[in-house]
Amino acid sequence: MSGKDYYQTLGVSKPASAEEIKKAYRKLALKYHPDHNKGDKNAEDRFKEISEAYAVLSDPEKKKQYDMFGAEGFRQRFSQEDIFRGFDFGSIFNEFGLGGSGQNIFSQIFRGAGGPGKTFYRGGGAPFGGPHGGFHGHSRETKGQDLVYELPMKLEELTETSTKVVSFYVNGRPESLSVKVPAGMAHGQKLRLRGKGQPSPNGGPQGDLYIQIQEIAHPFFRRQDDDLYFRQEIRFSDAALGSEIEVQTIDQKRLKLRIPPGTQNNAKFRMKGYGMPHMRGTGHGDAYAEIIVAVPRKIDAKQESILKSLREEGF
Repeated sequence: MSGKDYYQTLGVSKPASAEEIKKAYRKLALKYHPDHNKGDKNAEDRFKEISEAYAVLSDPEKKKQYDMFGAEGFRQRFSQEDIFRGFDFGSIFNEFGLGGSGQNIFSQIFRGAGGPGKTFYRGGGAPFGGPHGGFHGHSRETKGQDLVYELPMKLEELTETSTKVVSFYVNGRPESLSVKVPAGMAHGQKLRLRGKGQPSPNGGPQGDLYIQIQEIAHPFFRRQDDDLYFRQEIRFSDAALGSEIEVQTIDQKRLKLRIPPGTQNNAKFRMKGYGMPHMRGTGHGDAYAEIIVAVPRKIDAKQESILKSLREEGF
């Protein structure tokens, strides 16, 4: 649903109240509910769309982020797991009088993504033989398939150790686990949970579950290993004469940064120890302010006169 207009999906205007949004979703949910449209793939897809839209617009914080960043920007920052976190199909369906198990419906229609998260198979199993394993035909227990669960996390979340609940499917059954994510993990790194994957086809050990971190792009900081970079705009006069400015770190600290006279555009200033925590060992990476010298788009008559005088002086 990248780039979709959630307001248009529910048929409401942007200023619509929470009650109007709920009323619109209830009407559409009754129409496209899977129990009322057995085997209708189009109705199922439509139900997914309106449920995703309602999960965002019914949550004040998610709605605020959606309105702030727009459809494309929101989808870059929020995964499907983020969107459906805290969205209780069961209580909503009971309130609407739809009946049945809302959570079962959720599991059925979103099972392709392993619930609101994203899970897929890797390795394992016996690809070239039956239950006796391999080419040789000897009776041998084979390990079950491994699973990989992609866990989206914001950069701020990775600055400290946190616990996440992941939901996925094993052998067709929903499973949930609490996972401890160490501070400092980076995009693509994995945590291995032994024996939490698919069961073996012939009594062998169960496969493993790998939690793979999907770091969500940050609107301000850029990460390189454990160092963080950010662009800091300053005035031309501050670059020429020197100044002291205030900058913010990833953990919301406010620091004073000294800008020496004659600072050039694209200069970098290092703030030691204000980057990401090292996953192994102690300490942190560094933060770097990349200086952008701003040229004003408009100046008043007095400023223009001063600049002309400076130009005449060869400045």
